[in-house]
Amino acid sequence: MHLLDHISLPMVLFIALLLGFAPFYPEPHIVEKVRMLMQGQLRRPIDIFDLFWHTWPFVLLILKLIRMKQVGAF
Repeated sequence: MHLLDHISLPMVLFIALLLGFAPFYPEPHIVEKVRMLMQGQLRRPIDIFDLFWHTWPFVLLILKLIRMKQVGAF
């Protein structure tokens, strides 16, 4: 059985919202890092790691939705 089948959609949504957008104030890190990437300022290893860290929950969410469509769970 596929690993994504064992993770519930509400849990993946919660993870994406919590880890993807944290910290929320003054602006979400994902917004800051994507802006830095678009401006060509994403050079420091910590910033690259931070972009990865705040992006993986959204990738997990997309993969979960694709898997749900494949097995007909929609």
